[in-house]
Amino acid sequence: MDEKRSFWVRVELLTELACRTPLLACNGCLEQTGLLNYPATVTLLMDLNEIRGGRLDVIAEEAEHQELSRELTAMADGGGRATRGVSTFQRFSIDTNESLHFEPCEDSLPSPTGAEGLDDDVFKERGTEGESVTIRNRLQGKVAEMENFAGHLEEIFLTVEENFGRQEQHLEQHYNDVLQTLSQRYDERAAGLEEEKKGKLEALYKQLLACGREMDASKELIETAQEVYRSQDKRLFLKAVMPTIKRIEEFVKEEVDLTLSTSLEFNTPLADLSDVKTMMDSINVVPAPSAPVINPQMPNSATQTSLRVCWSLFSDDTVEYYELYYRPVLEDTPADSACAPHVSKINVKETHCTVTDLLPNAQYELWVTATNTTGISPASEKALYVTVPSPPVIKQRECTSCREAALIRWESGNPNPVDSYTVELSEMGTDGTESGTTESIVAVPSCQCLIQLQTGRRYLISVRAVNIGGPSDRSEVITVSTTGTFFYLLEDTAHPCLSISEDGFTMFYGDEELPISAMALDDNNTFTRCVAVLGDLIPVRGRHYWEVEVDDGTEFRIGVASEDTERNSYLGANNTSWCMRHILTPSRHKYEFLHNGWSPDLRITVNPVRIGVALDYERGTLSFFNVDLEQHLHTFHCHFRNYVHPCFGLDNPGALTVHNDIEAPEYTVI
Repeated sequence: MDEKRSFWVRVELLTELACRTPLLACNGCLEQTGLLNYPATVTLLMDLNEIRGGRLDVIAEEAEHQELSRELTAMADGGGRATRGVSTFQRFSIDTNESLHFEPCEDSLPSPTGAEGLDDDVFKERGTEGESVTIRNRLQGKVAEMENFAGHLEEIFLTVEENFGRQEQHLEQHYNDVLQTLSQRYDERAAGLEEEKKGKLEALYKQLLACGREMDASKELIETAQEVYRSQDKRLFLKAVMPTIKRIEEFVKEEVDLTLSTSLEFNTPLADLSDVKTMMDSINVVPAPSAPVINPQMPNSATQTSLRVCWSLFSDDTVEYYELYYRPVLEDTPADSACAPHVSKINVKETHCTVTDLLPNAQYELWVTATNTTGISPASEKALYVTVPSPPVIKQRECTSCREAALIRWESGNPNPVDSYTVELSEMGTDGTESGTTESIVAVPSCQCLIQLQTGRRYLISVRAVNIGGPSDRSEVITVSTTGTFFYLLEDTAHPCLSISEDGFTMFYGDEELPISAMALDDNNTFTRCVAVLGDLIPVRGRHYWEVEVDDGTEFRIGVASEDTERNSYLGANNTSWCMRHILTPSRHKYEFLHNGWSPDLRITVNPVRIGVALDYERGTLSFFNVDLEQHLHTFHCHFRNYVHPCFGLDNPGALTVHNDIEAPEYTVI
């Protein structure tokens, strides 16, 4: 670590020299810093020489500015004193922790103070202030590049340090194994020599004992012969001499083995050290790495077209590079099928990689192998990653609102499931611009969301789809107003004779006859007897108001009905619908307010062309008004247990237009 600290101190010194002079790559500077001793100096010099040649051309501009300051100083010396000031330039230095700091240059050039007016004129003519801003911005960009370069150097340093540490451990382990093997060979050889030595000594000892016995027998015969020879008694001499001579003759006839019973040479066969040699040779061979471990996908680690994949090694293997394999996961396609997706491969040096050019909201199967000079590791276990979904598509014709809420509906647009959705809304200013504050409603499980809003505002609303990879881009933005109640006509409930305008607010009943096939449609959601249609009112229990415009010659029914109202019945003829009916008679215009087939006896003298409808859940009222005269026509009193929808019907050919998103007039509050 001391060597690392020393290296970075030298990098700091070298960077300071780069800031002070363009003559960076001179041998004298390199010898002063001592960086010629580091292999990483070559790469550093290449980058710094590039900086010297073009990337730090701002230094030359600073020199020009300093020359201009010297001229101004000389001009100021003729009319007044010059004082030493602080330049607007800044210098940067690299600290030992690889962070860049800005410090004012204390040794900057003096600026004239005796001729402020002339100084201002000169700076205005030359645009020095603008040049200073440009130089500062460019210098900050160079500083950011140097920060990235320093961070890259640190990563390389740590990687080299890790690899050398692993190699050192590997070398030490191999040498320990070699020493242990040699020690075992020594013990085995020493034990063999000890056994051989013991056998030879035992054989020599036995032979020595046999020689001793022979020498004792020879000595006894010699002594016996001497006694017989010295005997004075002739009779005893004659008696003993013959047996003695016979014993001597027998002793002489015996052959004495004077050869050594064992060889004095020890058996020293050459030791079989082939395994030791193999181990010694393998010291310079790096073992093949073990299988990497691919990590599960991290949240917010993907985009629509890319994935960030990470993996790790459990052991201290030496790895030159990794090979990352990936392929899309298609439903109902076996992995071993002939039509299996193509497998792509990427070679990387680090334990992480960003895979690009992928499909949105698609699952990918990934695995990785490690490679060095010895071989390739086994493949890791396969992991499933998923890209970010495509932006949802808001169904604007199905979005409704009122004075205090909005119901937003959308479709996913993604083949694979989405974990949740996020609805983002921001308020629009009076000038039509978006405010800087964006609120988010997160973890929406389905493709619709009821949002509580403030009255009398306009909002910009968008939706994002979210999975483990992260959020998608936002959908197309829609504008929602909370001035009044807003809804569209539900085309899927319209009678076959009705046509709905493109904007979704006008219904037409033509006088042409429909084919029998169109009338025979069996749809439980479509009106079959009454030529009617429902409106998609937001399910909020509050006060709602809308207006309907009709012609004098049109017979109509307008009101509200439950969602489950009978489609083969007329509006107002059952207990799930309430409506105002207009009937043309030969004598007059007749109006009825029907619920469950009953209507009070009322007479309206002025035919309303624009009718206002006010629905109040809290009070349990449904009121009708002549908008042109601001006249109250009738009010139903009923506590609506379920949500109701606006309903509109035509009893003869004609047209009817709905006007909504209107603030309820004061006269409608009864």
